Order: sequence, then structure tokens, then C-alpha cells
Amino acid sequence: MTRYGIAQLISQEPDLKVCGEVDNAHRALAAVKTLKPDLVLADLAMPGKSGLELIRELKAQHPEVAVLVVSMHDESIYAERVLRAGGRGYLMKSAGGEKLLQAIRRVLRGQVCVSEAMSDRIMDVFAGRHPGGARDSTLAALTEREFGVFELLGQGLTTRETAKHLHISSKTVETHRLHIVEKLKLKGSSELTKFAICWVRAQGLV
Repeated sequence: MTRYGIAQLISQEPDLKVCGEVDNAHRALAAVKTLKPDLVLADLAMPGKSGLELIRELKAQHPEVAVLVVSMHDESIYAERVLRAGGRGYLMKSAGGEKLLQAIRRVLRGQVCVSEAMSDRIMDVFAGRHPGGARDSTLAALTEREFGVFELLGQGLTTRETAKHLHISSKTVETHRLHIVEKLKLKGSSELTKFAICWVRAQGLV
């Protein structure tokens, strides 16, 4: 589903209205301030900021606005992070138009929307059960800050650039990288860099 396709789909519904469309996070923040929507549909990959960063800023500046992420990226990695950042739901683009409309209405009613499989996974986490998995799944074990460092590393940012982007010290970035290496059971920083770059490219985040 493209942004244009989603807008067309919503516009055909008598109880829903598209009040604006933008193509990056900076414009999204400005548009929300001006248009005052009830709901923002956001992707994870966008120019300027990541979708997670956009959600955090939206919730800080406009806590009354609900955010539903509609993305192609693996929900097992991102859905829980979206909820922790303040989003109200996560839907894979492959789910289709009918599922999207259901998700929009659900979130507008004040409910949270994730897939059944993801809902079960989140309940397992809250119940203290931690399903095992491959290295991709192990990314879920990274803290929000560690995951942010991992993404930026995969996008080619240096330690200094990452520190500036996240407003932390270079020493703190290095500490996070060491923790990531340990959690992902990698052999060192070189293997971490290769894995991060490959993963970010596979996710379409660059």
C-alpha cells in the first residue's frame, strides 16, 4: 500500500476523512500542529527521522493524537517498540485495505491494534515468558537506546555522528555497542557493523 493508495482508500469511507499528507517527519510534526488530526498514520522509514522518533515527538507535543504505524517492516522487531514509544497500533502493509480500515477504527475507539500473533507475543513478555528465536528475534532484547544505536550504525553513522544524533556522549555509544555485541553473540565490533548494515538494508531503512 502506497501513501496515495491509503489516502484514496480512507477517502472512500463516509466516516473517515484524510486531512493531510506529508512525506517526512519534520513536515508531519508541522502538519499535526496545524491540522489537529485525531489519528496519524506513520511509516517507520522516512527522511529526517525514524518512525519511532516521530512517535515519541508526537506524543510529547500532541499527547491527544493517536498514532498507528503502517509498515512493511517486521512486526516482531518493531510492534512492541512502537507501543512503548506511544503508538496505538502496528499493521503490516501486506495485511490489506480491509484490515487497515478495521485498525483505524479500532484505534479511533481508543483501543490498541496489533496482529493476533503479536498480541500473544506481548502477553508472553508481560507474563514473564520469553520466546526464543534466531538472531533477528534477539534484536527484541535490545533496549530502546541500544536499538537506536544499532539502527544508526547500520545506516553508516560513525560513533561521533551517532552520539550527536542521540544527544549522548561517544563513550556512551561505545558502551551500548559493547552490550549489543554481547546480546547478539557477535565476535566483535567488525561483525556488528556488517550485521547492522545488512539488517538495515534488508529492512529498507536506507
